[in-house]
Order: sequence, then C-alpha cells, then structure tokens
Amino acid sequence: MDKDKKHVRLPRYQQVAVEIAERIADQRYGVGQKIHARSTLASNFNVSPETARKAINVLVDLEIMEVRHGSGAYVLSREKAQAYLEKYKDVQSIQEIKKEILDSVEQQKQELENFSHLLDQLVSQTKRVHNFAPFIPYELKLTEEAQHLNETVNELNLWHETGATIIAIQDEDELLLSPGPYAKLTNGCTLFFVSTELGFQRMQNLFYPDQLPEIE
Repeated sequence: MDKDKKHVRLPRYQQVAVEIAERIADQRYGVGQKIHARSTLASNFNVSPETARKAINVLVDLEIMEVRHGSGAYVLSREKAQAYLEKYKDVQSIQEIKKEILDSVEQQKQELENFSHLLDQLVSQTKRVHNFAPFIPYELKLTEEAQHLNETVNELNLWHETGATIIAIQDEDELLLSPGPYAKLTNGCTLFFVSTELGFQRMQNLFYPDQLPEIE
C-alpha cells in the first residue's frame, strides 16, 4: 500500500487478519499449512492471544482459513485471501477519499471563517478611512469611446463639473504628475484623481454619458 496516503486505522485484530491474508496471498503461508498456535501468532504480531484469536476467526468466517478441532488453524484458500485483500483495499480507498473530503470541507470552513473575519475588518477599516478622509483615489481610462478627447483640463472645467482633482495622467509610458490646466486628455490615457464617490460617478458620466452605472 502507498505509504504516502492517509490510511484509516482499523481495529488491531482486523489489521492482523489483513497481514495474515497478505502472507497467504504472497504464498508465504501455503494452502494446507498450519498456522502457529495463537500464543506464537500473538508473539509474531506483537498482540495479545485474544487479538490473535479474533484475527483467525475473521479469516475462518471468510473461508480463508479453517480450524480443525484438536489440531489447529490451517490455510484454506489463497484465492479468497486475494479477494479479501482487494475488497479491503477498495474499502480503504473509499474511507481515505471520504476522510480527505471531510478534511477539505473542514479546511474550507476554517478558511471561509477567516475570510469573513478579514472582510469584516476591511469594511470597518474602510468606514474609518472614509470618515477620516472622504476623498479617495480613483482611476479612469479613456478609450476611443470616451467623450471630450483632445480637450484640456481647463477646457473641461473638470473640478467645477465633477468635484474631482486630477493628480496624474498616464499616457503610454509617460506619467505626468500634477498636470496643469493645459494638459490634454487623449485616447488611451488613464486619469488618476481624488474625489468622493459622487465625484467619481460624475467623471464617468462626463466621459461616458451613454454607459449607465450598474445597479447593485
């Protein structure tokens, strides 16, 4: 079995039954061979005689071994030992998958709780920032669909129209900080400005009047 997998632990007597079945399947115990007395078997597998007896009973019930009264326990069928091991591996795989799913669900639950906590912190922090500084930075990219292309900041009278203050204009690889009133707004440039949320909406409406804002 793959040692890297997380195996579901069975009762010790069932583990011993599996180990004996593996030896029978590998022909280390041949059909017709007498298995050691319970005390010797217990010593070989480092378990109590009662645990060894239970393991033998499991294999007897599965017709892998038989007990001959007054003689002892003997190997009865290698084929049934192989079939038992296949079923055991299938059950183990199902149990492992189930355990991995449950572990994954628990991990996702913890991550969701942590995310919810962080989101609450973000909302609280955002409210404090807005209360302290209602003007926050925004950016708006001007595409060929934008209105007022090739007009200057002064011509548009931006501050009076929107309440926004442009702090930078990026055009291709050039970033113009604190642009003056004669800075021209061209296709492909990005406007960086500080404003209230209302001012941001006014900027959008100024350059993209036909695009209605999404209603949440």
